[in-house]
Amino acid sequence: MEALWASVIAVVGTLLGSVITHVFQRLASQRGEDFTRAETLRQERVAVYSAFAAAAEDYRRGQADRWYRRKENPDGPAYVTARDEAHRLRTVARQELYRVRLVTDRGDVQSAAFRAYDCVRDVSDATEQEAHDAKDAAAKEGIEAFVNAAAPLVR
Repeated sequence: MEALWASVIAVVGTLLGSVITHVFQRLASQRGEDFTRAETLRQERVAVYSAFAAAAEDYRRGQADRWYRRKENPDGPAYVTARDEAHRLRTVARQELYRVRLVTDRGDVQSAAFRAYDCVRDVSDATEQEAHDAKDAAAKEGIEAFVNAAAPLVR
């Protein structure tokens, strides 16, 4: 009878050990998958946020060039070229803005991206140099504000 109980205890111990091992392996695997997913998302956010900031800076430069070419000669070929380039850069910035919206659900980051985009868009609307300089400075500040809002999500 003692041999039977010893066998039962051995089988139960083996089964219990297998179950506990399975549970701990499952938890470790889940933690590894969660870490991998979080790291992949972080890397994607770094790429998207920096691409948007770069596109917004390029668009800002294009808008400034457009403004200066219009001041020089609003009917000249240099203005038409600058205007077309600004439109192309606007499209690139808008595409990157969509990517920002796709990788974050944080309202403050999305709002900062929209504000930066809107500020850059307004750079070429100024009529005088002082207004242009103020709008250009606001666009730079908008891009910086976006980077500051997005940075904690990638650290």
